[in-house]
Amino acid sequence: MTSPADPPRAAGTRGQGLKLLAVTACPTGIAHTYMAAEKLAQAAESLGHRMKVETQGSIGAENVLSDNDVKDADGIIIAADKDVDRSRFVGKRVLVVGVAEGIHRPEQLIEQVQNASVYRGGGGGGASSGAAAATGGKQRSTTYKALMNGVSYMIPFVVVGGLLIAVSLALGGDPQADGGLVIPDGSFWKHVNDIGVIGFTLMIPVLSGYIAYAIGDRPALVPGMIGGWIANTGALYDSEAGAGFIGAIVTGFLAGYIVLWIKKVKVPKFVQPIMPIIVIPIVATTSLALFFVYVIGKPISWVFEHLTSWLGGLTGTSAALLGIILGLMIAFDMGGPVNKTAFLFGAGLVSKNPEIMGMCAAAIPVPPLGQGIATLIRRKFFTEQERETGLAALFMGFFGITEGAIPFAAARPARVIPANMLGGAAAGAVAGLAAVADSVPHGGPIVAVLGAVDGVPMFFVAVAIGSAVTALTTVTLMTLGTNAIGAEEAAPGGPTLAAPEPVLAGVGGGGGGVGTGGGAVATVVTPAPARTAAAAVPATAAATGTATAEAEAAAPGEVAADETPVLSGHLTAQTVKEQLAADTKAAAIPELAGLLAATGKVADVEALVRAAFAREEQGTTGLGEEIAIPHAKTDAVTAPVVGFACSADGIEWGSLDGTKAKLIFMIAVPEAAAGDEHLRILALLSRKLMDTGFRERLTAAEGKPEILRTLGEIR
Repeated sequence: MTSPADPPRAAGTRGQGLKLLAVTACPTGIAHTYMAAEKLAQAAESLGHRMKVETQGSIGAENVLSDNDVKDADGIIIAADKDVDRSRFVGKRVLVVGVAEGIHRPEQLIEQVQNASVYRGGGGGGASSGAAAATGGKQRSTTYKALMNGVSYMIPFVVVGGLLIAVSLALGGDPQADGGLVIPDGSFWKHVNDIGVIGFTLMIPVLSGYIAYAIGDRPALVPGMIGGWIANTGALYDSEAGAGFIGAIVTGFLAGYIVLWIKKVKVPKFVQPIMPIIVIPIVATTSLALFFVYVIGKPISWVFEHLTSWLGGLTGTSAALLGIILGLMIAFDMGGPVNKTAFLFGAGLVSKNPEIMGMCAAAIPVPPLGQGIATLIRRKFFTEQERETGLAALFMGFFGITEGAIPFAAARPARVIPANMLGGAAAGAVAGLAAVADSVPHGGPIVAVLGAVDGVPMFFVAVAIGSAVTALTTVTLMTLGTNAIGAEEAAPGGPTLAAPEPVLAGVGGGGGGVGTGGGAVATVVTPAPARTAAAAVPATAAATGTATAEAEAAAPGEVAADETPVLSGHLTAQTVKEQLAADTKAAAIPELAGLLAATGKVADVEALVRAAFAREEQGTTGLGEEIAIPHAKTDAVTAPVVGFACSADGIEWGSLDGTKAKLIFMIAVPEAAAGDEHLRILALLSRKLMDTGFRERLTAAEGKPEILRTLGEIR
């Protein structure tokens, strides 16, 4: 067995029998995790190597790498789009890439890992460098990821500290002649206020510390936090205001990169064990603190003071413009990195310019309040579940939780996100014009109710205007979307809008239509010229719901032709179709839903189609290799059910590799079974479909019995 310290081997040479390890993971932990695992394992086998792959999916870690596995390994490939603990791989050759690289370039990765640098430990060491080299773009995002890491850890301190201060002032403050509130010393509410002040004070050191942590790992946490405290304490470097959040950002990055630099220093072996817990924290903390106090503290505080003064002088149009920008950012990704950047700006200046936080506070509740209002004023555009979500969004908006709008944005982003941004911009502009001030780093009506807002009437006006703009824009875009969908579906060769009380082709009666993922309700009927084996349902039969194309295709005699159980019996002859009539994704999903309906396990076909389209808008289910696996978690089905169909010409599905989908599986599970069962089915399919031979056999299979026998190989 080769030691990691040995010279690099000749990459990709057969017969060497290397023992390789891999870890695959994607943010959702479903299909791509297992696709990458299968591709890497297949590539290793074809090159004459042995490989064990650990998958970190939503089900949990499977095939976990043991200490002995790591000890004997010649190299480790981490193909992941989320953080994977690398501390167990110290002293081994480690290559870190995105999960898509594991799917599309497995052979090249196996060659590269044989010459990868040895991982010495730490979040930004050799493995990160390897990732940057392999992907060509990882290093460019290090700064941004570190900043967002700091903001994410800072926010709980902001919320707890800010709200406790607001509550203590509202309930325990005595009004003063100048309009302010003072809490009597020694009172209960004074103690509550002091606790809030502690949380608020820790905000800046935490921001700095976790920026450093994202860059230099645990040894950077202490210098980062101490550096942030120093940045926020101007008395240490003769500054009245301190360097604030700008100083904390600077100390966070400095601490992280100082630690990385120290890690590169070669030290004797007997010193190495104490480096991360004694040497690195002490050296980094001392050097950073003294450098900040004596060199950069005053210049940064000067910048911070002048920025504060300039922002404080903004009035009228200038303030409104800033409010528009902050409102757009707050509403864009609803708790994501752009939102957090705007929030950081407002929260960092809250003690100096509460008007900036006032603009943010007015925009923060607009997306959830606006979407909630939209579900009330045009109820027919939303499902019952969405209407319930709308009520929850109203509640979350009151408490300043922008994420309450995320379910709506995920279902129909092209309509909801622009509406949210328009409303956020309107609220920010009104708050800026009215000089609304928020003295705590939080938003929503709750802060005004608790007395933290100066200019309460205009604050509520700003929130009301923004929420109304969002609600009306959402409804308008959904209405326009209905017309656009109708026009598209009436085009020659495509689906057409049916007459009153129509039904989905291939499904029993029932009105209301099916959504196309955009919230508009339309009923799709595939015209006769587009059909092959399954003819269009006669109008009379469709109207009464007594006959369907899929039901005819799955006659009782045919179901009995082959009872081979597939995927624990979730896929049967009833849910197999040899050739789809549809030639677009928009038509294929309703056709597949009709196929599943033949089992009697679909209570609401239209809701199932809406759920499937909503999942597609979150990200394509086209996995590449001519495969698509549309899936939905919805109570429109009463039990898990899986369908399979072929498309000889292929359907454009937005797949990763640009191929059209020819092998299409549809999975539907009720919400109650949406955990392990849903993921287990996806994992089994994803793994088996990476087998080229299996795909070829499935494509060549003729007739349902042969298709089912081939599908029976899925274990």
